[in-house]
This record gives sequence, C-alpha cells and structure tokens, in this order.
Amino acid sequence: MGNLNLAASRIRILTMLVFICFLLFAVRLIQIQAIQASDYRSKAANEMESTRAIPAARGEITDINGIAFARSVSAINIVVDQTSITDAPQTANFAAPFLGMTVAQVQSAITGSKRYAVVARNAKPAVWRELSGAIDSYNAGLEKEKFDKRIVGFFSERNYIREYPSGSLVSSLVGFVRQDGIGATGIESSMNSIITGTDGRYSYARGLGAEIPGSQNEIIAAKKGTTVRLTIDRDVQWVAAKAIQEAVSKARAQSGTVIVMDPKTGHILAHATAPTFDPNNTKKVSAALMRNPSVQDVYEPGSTGKVMTLAAALEEKKITPETVLKVPYSLKRAGETFSDHERHPVQYLTTSGILAVSSNTGTIKIGEMLANDTLYGYLSKFGMGKSTGSGLPGESGGILRPVSDWTGTTAPTVAFGQGYAVTAMQATSMFATIANNGVRVSPTVIAGTTDESGRYTASVPRTNERVISAETAQQLRIMMESVVSGQGTAPSAAIPGYRVAGKTGTANRYNTNCGCYSGYTASFIGFAPADSPRYVISVTIQDPKGAHFGGSLAGPVFKKVMTFVLQSEHVAPTGTKVMPVALTQKELLKKQSQTTEAKVSQASAKKR
Repeated sequence: MGNLNLAASRIRILTMLVFICFLLFAVRLIQIQAIQASDYRSKAANEMESTRAIPAARGEITDINGIAFARSVSAINIVVDQTSITDAPQTANFAAPFLGMTVAQVQSAITGSKRYAVVARNAKPAVWRELSGAIDSYNAGLEKEKFDKRIVGFFSERNYIREYPSGSLVSSLVGFVRQDGIGATGIESSMNSIITGTDGRYSYARGLGAEIPGSQNEIIAAKKGTTVRLTIDRDVQWVAAKAIQEAVSKARAQSGTVIVMDPKTGHILAHATAPTFDPNNTKKVSAALMRNPSVQDVYEPGSTGKVMTLAAALEEKKITPETVLKVPYSLKRAGETFSDHERHPVQYLTTSGILAVSSNTGTIKIGEMLANDTLYGYLSKFGMGKSTGSGLPGESGGILRPVSDWTGTTAPTVAFGQGYAVTAMQATSMFATIANNGVRVSPTVIAGTTDESGRYTASVPRTNERVISAETAQQLRIMMESVVSGQGTAPSAAIPGYRVAGKTGTANRYNTNCGCYSGYTASFIGFAPADSPRYVISVTIQDPKGAHFGGSLAGPVFKKVMTFVLQSEHVAPTGTKVMPVALTQKELLKKQSQTTEAKVSQASAKKR
C-alpha cells in the first residue's frame, strides 16, 4: 500500500512538472509571437535581409476650416549602388536627361565604392517612372553578349517634401521646414515634435545592387505626424495681408503687421506681416525676413499706451471720463521738456478729450495722480514686460524696467507710452482686455490637433485674469469712441453703421544701430462694435517715410480689415446710439447747462 501511495505521489509531481514546463513554453511562445514579434522580426530581418526606413509624412498645418497652409507631398529619392556600376560615363550619359542634371553631376554621384549614394533627392515620382521605364526598355533591347552594357544600380526610396499651398500668405507664422525635414521657424519649429511623424521600416532582398521587385516586406508601419489646426481664417488672413502689404509699400516703411483677435477666446483670426517670404523657396531669404515681427520685434507703443494710464487712473478713482484738466503745450519734468505733437495754447480738456486728441502733457498730468508702483502694477497686469503666452517661437516679453530703476523722467515718459517696449501681440492683447470687460485672455493661434486616426482634440481654454473692472472697461470704450470721431485723431478708422473705438499711436522709434531715436512707429488698435466688441484689430507700421501719423497710415488699414471681418462673420450693427462725451470744458459746461434746463422743464411739466 505504501509503495502504491509513493508511486502516485511521484506521478503527481511529474505531471505537475510537465504542466509547468508546458506553461513556460506557452508563455514564451506568446512573448515571441505576440508581444515581441516585431522586435524579433526586425532582428531577423537585419541579420538575413537588408532593411531601409519608410519615411513618415509630417502632419498638416491648416486654417480654422481645415484648409492646408502646410502639407507633405510624395517625392522620390533616386539612389544608386556605386559598386554595381561598371561603366560610369555611359550610365551618366544615359540617366542625365531624365534627371534634369548635367552628365558631370550624375557621374560624380554614381562614381565610388558606396553601396548607397543619393543621386537626386526629392524628385517627382514621374521622374523615377520615366527613368526606370527607360532603363527597363534599354536593358530588354540589349543582345545577350552585351550583358555587361546593362544600366544597373539605380533604385528608388519613398520620401516626402513640404509644400505650402498659400505661399507667402502666412509664412511668418507657419514657418518652413529645413532640408533635413526639421521645422526651422514658426509653428513648424515650435510644434515640430508632434508634427513630425514616426518612420517605419521594411526589409528587401537585393539583386545586382538594386531591390528585387516584390521582395519588400513591411516590418514597422510609418506613422504620420499630428495635424495642427490654427485659429487663422484664410479669407481674413488674405484681406489683412493684402492691406498691410499695400500700406507698407505706399509708406515706404520698413515693415508692418496686422493682428485680428477674438477678445473673448484669445483666438487670432489673422496674423499678417509685410514684407514676407515664400516658404516654398527659402534659399535666398535672409534670416531677418524669416523672423516673426509680431512677437519678436519690440517697439515703444506711443499713444496706444496712454490707454493703460487712463485705465489705471479710472480704476483708482482718480478721474472720471469728464474730469477737466489744464493742458499746456509743454511741461518740464526733472529738467526735461515734454510737449504735444502740435503747438497749441493752454487748453481745458476733459480726460476724454485728452485721449481723443492724444495729448502727451495731459496724459502726464493724469499719470502723476498715481504712484509709480501703482502705474507699473497696472502695466504689468495688462501684460507688459512678459510673454503673452501665445506659444509662438522666439516670443519676446518686451521691456518694462522695475520702478527701482526709474529716474525723474521715467514716470512722465511711461505715462504717454514711451520708455518701455512691447510687441504687437502684447499691444493687441492689451486692447482685447478692454474689449473683454477688463479680463485679459492670453492669445493663441492653435485651435486644436488631429492625430493619425483622425481624432480631433480642441486646445484647452486660454488662461484669463481680471485687470480692471467691467465698469472701467466700459468707460474706456466710450471714451475711445471719440478717437474715431471728427474731433479725434483717427476719423479714417470709422466704419459707417458701426460703433468703433480705438486709439492711434505715433511713437519715436528707437534704432539699435545708432543707439538713438530715428523714425517713427505708426499704429492704430481698435475694436467693433464698440458697445459689444466682437473683434480687436491692431495695425503697426514701422519706420514709414514722409507722413508718419498712426491715424492716417494705420487707420485706413484697420477700417478695411475690420469691415471685411464684420461682414464675413455676419456681425450686424448693434443699433445703439453713440453716447456723446464732452471733450472740452466748454462742451462740458454746455452739456451740464442743457441737463439742468431739461430737469427744470420736466419739473415744470409735472407741476402743470
């Protein structure tokens, strides 16, 4: 009995050991055939066959409606096994006409001892079809004894080239790709890591130096890069680009930018610069022209910066839109004389009037109602001195020196928009804050992304921060409507039927070449409809020759672009009346007198 039990125990142990062995074999089989199949396949292919990469297409860059600004199109690299070529001169003479190259160029590329040499990079597929077809026909027609005269050694590999269907329309924003396929500037550079696809790999058998047809076997599939959808509307971009190009050319200016922004979402609908370049042909384009001036170039804003000074004084309850100030032509501060653009006698203007006529001396007086730390704090909250968070490569934070570095002339200079520097994107964002009831939303050009499977993911909402109260923003908007009135500095920006608000800027331009002020920056930034803003548009023109005032140069560009945007987005006039605000003490007294008479008349009517 004991022997039987011992035998049964041994059988159970043996069975268990066999089961464990089979289990280990099964696990290993699954690991090899399923989990690590591609790895083992790759190792086997590397040991037994030749392998080559399968290039992956980059993702597209499109406008908000999916229209491609940048895309990858198929191309062919024509390569050769130099060791298989016995008669280089004959082969070069044969192939050169098909490749569009000189005989010497082809002979140089095919001569040597390399098993892999590129003869023609990024050729059109039709070029390879013609060349390979001609080679096949030529070889087929040879007699058997002339076997050594065959044209051999050529083969093709798939590749992609980057194409920009809209040419220079949005090149400063989109950028371009280097010859090695890496983004060089713009969105192509800043989002290169996700736009770039993942190369695949295939194996093949070789015969006489070339791939044997039908022997190719895909090991790892190529994975296309992620497509980036921009917030840019191509139609709005086209109008903006045409308008700024014409303005820059007419003014013989150094450059110009137009930015169209939705103040509630931070989305940029248009981002136009002039001059610009064609990303399809960048061989002779200077590095300076490839820059994105809207975020990389800084300038002193001039009178557009006065809006922040008034916003701070309104928010701190130092003024109202109709506070009257004595405004001289010039003022002396810390040994320096500050003056207005045009000579005038002493005026008694309301703060709205000071903004409308863009008085430097009047704005200095308003700025002096605020402590330096307070003025600096508001400029900082409006985004001066720091990046807007747009995510565009090379974005500058501008220049805003700390109060500890201010001198006796800094505060009055900063008050009317000089002594600090901004980018066009910062200036646009500042006005968008006022249009958005005092809440600053960081600007962006990225609407979302689409992965290889076609799944779209919208970008996360932009960050926002309250800068001034809704009441202050509303007061400012009413005050800024006077700028585009007949009494303001930019009647050329007015749009019939719509309420428009904005501010001109004509700033002395700092020239880094001489370390001095030379020329001007002319600008106009505004929004419409003024009482319910939908869009903000900034126009900046650098170093115009001759006439240089922001109202006359930038105002018409704003009007042209904003008119198109309002019409294309089907924004109807609000139908509300402009709320008149007194610009001078005389107008204020007249308005107060009329108000008093109206009240007396109403009281008399009630008594009757």
